[in-house]
Amino acid sequence: MYVCLCNALTNTRIEEAVADGARRPRDVYGACGCRAQCGTCTKAVLCLIREALAGTSAATASHAAAEG
Repeated sequence: MYVCLCNALTNTRIEEAVADGARRPRDVYGACGCRAQCGTCTKAVLCLIREALAGTSAATASHAAAEG
């Protein structure tokens, strides 16, 4: 799904940027080779960052519990 129409950023691309280390919206834009234009998508980008990080944390905790 397109999250940012100005830069044609999709949720998948944002998740990839987070997996590569992006932790803030400006990190995501930089990783994607663009910058915020109108700013409408910034809250949605931040939400996707938080969801991706929460999913990563949950997966790591689950993996650690399985090993322990």
